[in-house]
This record gives sequence, C-alpha cells and structure tokens, in this order.
Amino acid sequence: MSENRKPLLAFMGKLPSGTAPGSSGKTHCPLCMGLFIAPKLLPCLHTVCTKCLEQLEPFSIVDMRGGDSDASSEGSIFQEVKPHTLKPQIGILCPVCDAQVDLPKGGVKALTIDHLAMNDVMLESLRGEGQGLVCDLCSDREVEKRCQTCKANLCHFCCQAHRRQKKTAQHPMVDLKDLKGHSRVGKPVLCLAHPAEELQLFCEVCDRPVCRDCVLGEHREHPCDFASSVIHKHGDAVRELLRDTRPHVEALEEALAQTRGASSALQERVAAVAADVRAFSEGYIKAIEEHRDRLLRQLDGIRAQRENSLQLQKAQLEQLLADMRTGVEFTEHLLASGSDLEILATKGVVVERLTKLNRVEYNTQAGGSDTICFCPQERAGRCRGYEVYGAINTKVVDPAKCVLQGEDLHRAREKQTASFTLFCKDAAGESMGKGGDNIQVTVVPKDKKDSPVRTTVQDNKDGTYCVSYTPKDPGVYTVLVCVKEQHVQGSPFTVTVKKRHRPHPGVFHCCTFCSSGGQKTARCACGGTMPGGYLGCGHGHRGHPGRPHWSCCGQFAEKSECTWTGGQGAPRSLLRTVAL
Repeated sequence: MSENRKPLLAFMGKLPSGTAPGSSGKTHCPLCMGLFIAPKLLPCLHTVCTKCLEQLEPFSIVDMRGGDSDASSEGSIFQEVKPHTLKPQIGILCPVCDAQVDLPKGGVKALTIDHLAMNDVMLESLRGEGQGLVCDLCSDREVEKRCQTCKANLCHFCCQAHRRQKKTAQHPMVDLKDLKGHSRVGKPVLCLAHPAEELQLFCEVCDRPVCRDCVLGEHREHPCDFASSVIHKHGDAVRELLRDTRPHVEALEEALAQTRGASSALQERVAAVAADVRAFSEGYIKAIEEHRDRLLRQLDGIRAQRENSLQLQKAQLEQLLADMRTGVEFTEHLLASGSDLEILATKGVVVERLTKLNRVEYNTQAGGSDTICFCPQERAGRCRGYEVYGAINTKVVDPAKCVLQGEDLHRAREKQTASFTLFCKDAAGESMGKGGDNIQVTVVPKDKKDSPVRTTVQDNKDGTYCVSYTPKDPGVYTVLVCVKEQHVQGSPFTVTVKKRHRPHPGVFHCCTFCSSGGQKTARCACGGTMPGGYLGCGHGHRGHPGRPHWSCCGQFAEKSECTWTGGQGAPRSLLRTVAL
C-alpha cells in the first residue's frame, strides 16, 4: 500500500490536522502542504497538485458487479498494477477521501484544472503570504506589474518590452501592490488543444468550452455560442442542483447529531438497567450475586454491540456529510467567484458529483437503547441450586410480524365457542418466547347493531396467546386483534357465523344389522335393505354404501352436521339404532 493513500474516514487520523477537505478557497495541497502547482480537480471535488497525483500508485479496477467503473468502490477490487496484469481501466484513490478516481486516457494531466485554486494561489502570493511570483514571459525575474488586457504578470524588463510593442503599447498596466484587494486576478483560460487560443465559446453538443480553432476543426458541425450567452442556462441548472443538495446536508447534520446523542442515551439506559439488576439481586446472597454478574456481562456485551453499530452509522454519516459539504462549498464558491468560463469548464464534474451524492441513501434514524429492558418476573433457571428470576431482553414485539392461526379464524357457529392463536414475533420474525404483551381483541357484528362479543385472551407465557369468544347470533362479524394498539398481520378480518351445529340423532356405524343386534325393524337413512324381511342395510346387500355412515342422515363424515330434516326417509322413531 502506498504511503500516499489516505484512509476513508477522517477519524482514523492520517490526514494532517487542520487539513480541510475540498479546495474551495484553499491554496495549499493536502499532500505536499505547499501552494498548489498546476492543481487538478478530482471527481469528488477535492483539489491536488498534478505532481502529487502523479506520485500516487495506480490501481487496476475490476468491477465484479458487471456495472460501469464509475460506481461505488464497494463493488470493485483494487490490485496493484504490474506489467503482466495491467488492465485497460486504470485509477487512483483520492488522497483526501479515498474515493475512486478513474483516470482518462491522458492520465493525471488530462484531469480538470481547478482555475479557482490557481486564482487563490495568486491572490495569496500578492498578499505576501506565499512565495513570490515570477514573470509569465521570462519565468526568471520577480513580477512588478500586471497587464489587465493580457492578464499576464510581468517583470520590469518584460513590462518595458510589452509597452514598446505596437499591439500592446496601449494595454493598461497595474502595480501588483494595487491588486491585493482584488478577488480575481486569474490568468486567461487557454485551450489544451490550441495553447495559443483562449476559451471563449461553448459547444452545446460536447458540453464544454472551446476556442475559435476548435470551432473550425473538431467542432465544425456543432452549434457553438459565446460563453457569456449560455452561462445563464447552465448556471441556473447548477444552482437548482445546489438547492436540491442543501436539504440533504441539513438532514445529515441532524441525523449525525442524533447519532452522537444516542451514544450517551445508550450509556444511560444501560446504567439504569444495571441498577435494576443490582436492586433485584440483593435478596439472594451468593446465588443471586452470581446471577447478577452474569446479567451484567450480558448487558455489557449488548452495549458493545449496539455501540459498534452506532459508531459505524456515525462514521458513514460523517463521511457522507463531508462529501456533501465539499460539493456544496465548492459549488457555492464556483458560482460566487468563478467566471463564466470557469463555471462552464468545471460544470461537468460538479454536476456529476452532486448528482451522484444526491442519489446516496442514508439512515437518519439513530437508535440502539430503546429495545433494551430488564424483565424481573421472567424465569432464568437455577443458579447454585436456587430458582432465579430476571433476564435482559432485547426483543420488542412487532405487530406487523405477528401472525394468527386456527381453524376458527374465518368461521364459527352461534352459541358455540370459537378460538384461534396469536403468535407474537419481533422485527426479525422470531418468536418472542415470553408473554406479558398488551393484547387487545374486539369482535363486533358487521352491521354494528349489537354490542361487541365478549372475548378471552389466555397468555401461554411462551409468546403465544389463545383467543376465544362465543357469538350469540349468526351473521358476519369483524375481528380486530391489536398488540400495543397496533393491528397485527391479517387484522382486521371477517368471520361468518352460521347457525348452531345440528348433532346426529342416529349412530355412526357400518350397517344396521351389526349396530342393532340383528333387528329386522331397524332402518337406515342410506336406503339399503337385506333379504329375509330386514328393513335396514347390511354388508354386501342392495343399497349399502360400502363404508361407515350415519344411520340418521347417511353422511359419511363422522364429524359432520346432521342433514336429516324429518321429511322423506325412514321414520325418526326407527332411525336411532343400538350401538354395540
């Protein structure tokens, strides 16, 4: 691992103290700590000297998800570049935030130039806070004056030569000391493809500034216009994106504050539960002391686990907030201090970065202490031969995960008890394993003419509850089952109450000959008869259904409702046979 690679999170402490992320209004490189020299703006909106970036070790980027390499580094594997393993996609890591930077074909030198940083460096030098400026023409002597037309810093000798030339004789010259109060003294933005030409036009097709020679060549067929004519449209788009980004910064700041406060709340909650455990344990000498210590160790483990989760959430929020602030600060500085060309030159990387940050999802809810509670009435087994009570519980019943089961969920009979079972579960879908929850069950007629049916809830002490009720009249009823005043899964639901179940007056048998002891007058509702004057059915004879049935109505199911109506069929006085 290269020494120049910086960690992802600021709290790991490898960046120099006082080094703020981003280059907005900054003049010193975060790596070499010197004034920027040919500063480059990275996609994460951090600025680093060109030489410092060239010293970073490149990495080959292998995207394991099959997506583009511009996605998050979580789906990529970084490997140190070797001659025999060199991949087409090469990148480096930002030395400030450790973000992945995919290098263009031209390498580090092809990255976007940070013109704002260059302007800040020149202003600082003018104030005497940095190294002295050298002449832009001879690159040897110290600067005395600046040509306002050419935007060039000149020494005394070159200034005289500048005034002797016919083309530049009328250019206004200003002493450097008179420029100390200015906010902008930057150089003209020159075309990389045509260094002698200044970028004054903007190509709408390629979405970047161009010079006059570019318009005559590569951009001949593209619609181009002066930068001053299109700056309003593109500047407004960047401003709108900035307005969309600011609420995220506020939300992240609030979430981070909640996360920081959750750690102390966790400590207070753990201390309160520990006090409850100690108070409950005082009555049991050695056995309870041992049980108490065991509970405290368990509680400390829960605290460590929850605190680790909070620290991870805090670190993620801090990193995302730092990225958001960098984007907002740089964009604000660009729009406030940048020239038209500078805004257009850096617009692409700014829009891409802010768009990417706005798509990041983050959790603004901080928690970890509200689900820890002490249950003094819960059995905890035996300790040193003593029955002990009290357990640390981290489970909280989740009404959305609770389920209802039972044959009587959607059907019942008048004046007969119907029942079903409620299974209470936590957010992970696991059984609570204990009782004591606040269960409310209401059964009301759908027409609401009658009063609610009285219900009974039996706590089985294992996370299940048996619910029973007895409807008085047939009809459609609505059943509402709530835990902590919230409906459980499947609630409310309807139950159709039918008329009371009609019992069988006869006998469930194989034939009348067997069940009546051979009586000739015994009849059966199946209609079967035997020879020899027998009126009832018998095995293998005419009309016998071939399986057990009820003598009163002929039903084959033993647990069924009698369908005999007293009309056609055998006389009721002869239906009841003798069971052997």
